[in-house]
Amino acid sequence: QYTLIKDVVSSLKRHRMHEQQFTHHPLLVLSNFGLQQIHIKLMASMFQNMFPSINVHKVNLNNIKRCLLISYDAETQLLDFRHYSVKVVPVGVSKGLKKLLQEKFPNMSRLEDISELL
Repeated sequence: QYTLIKDVVSSLKRHRMHEQQFTHHPLLVLSNFGLQQIHIKLMASMFQNMFPSINVHKVNLNNIKRCLLISYDAETQLLDFRHYSVKVVPVGVSKGLKKLLQEKFPNMSRLEDISELL
């Protein structure tokens, strides 16, 4: 079973697709691949070798735009693929500053000074 990208995009309220998402490889997350059976180990190894490994001490978090989750269900012996878009948002800042950092310009007509926004 699969879904076409045009069907996924048409079902989303706000889709986020741009070319910059595909300039770097996705973060790969494997779930339920800890079984000791040889074919499960082979599948996990295959998926791990499809994408370059990530050094967590050197990775630039701004380069990670996507996450690929592959989950194995041992009962049905099926794989579930989920492809997520990752968005970094500022945390712990005022609402006005958050809008500026996300390149959304707030309405400042009722403000006298930029310090009121910040």
